[in-house]
Amino acid sequence: MGTLRDLQYALQEKIEELRQRDALIDELELELDQKDELIQKLQNELDKYRSVIRPATQQAQKQSASTLQGEPRTKRQAISAEPTAFDIQDLSHVTLPFYPKSPQSKDLIKEAILDNDFMKNLELSQIQEIVDCMYPVEYGKDSCIIKEGDVGSLVYVMEDGKVEVTKEGVKLCTMGPGKVFGELAILYNCTRTATVKSNVACERSIDWNFALLG
Repeated sequence: MGTLRDLQYALQEKIEELRQRDALIDELELELDQKDELIQKLQNELDKYRSVIRPATQQAQKQSASTLQGEPRTKRQAISAEPTAFDIQDLSHVTLPFYPKSPQSKDLIKEAILDNDFMKNLELSQIQEIVDCMYPVEYGKDSCIIKEGDVGSLVYVMEDGKVEVTKEGVKLCTMGPGKVFGELAILYNCTRTATVKSNVACERSIDWNFALLG
């Protein structure tokens, strides 16, 4: 039979085990809280993305249905996630404009395209054609670059400044240099899905534009 000292020692061991277990539980709960926050953040970003994509997809489906029913529709060359979407061979009879730009600007435009989910799968020769044909446009602060609901055929690449993207008056995000925008309307052959304005805090915004041929 154990002595009182032995019992006290055993009790202290149990208390220490419980303390360590509580500390582990606290650590795991903190890790779960952090993961919950990350999941919520990703869910919010996904909701914003869907709010832009869904109307464009629905509009494209309506236009496809109209075409199947025999209604006339104006054809337009569009960029999609597949490399064959923008066929340079189809433009072999067209003299494409060339706008000189610094090596830094060329690299920025190219990297922005390669970072864009809808344009990154174009062939490098096609991307180079787009880089060469892009021309600079400067906007003052709080200028409207793209208006939701408008028809547009320009793709933009930010070089300087910041722009704010809104849909139905609700802010979706803010974008800075090295980002492509305006490609969704071209991709789905639909009206602009969001409004893009230069940030009021920036004195100016410099973009490179590329017009897709109809």
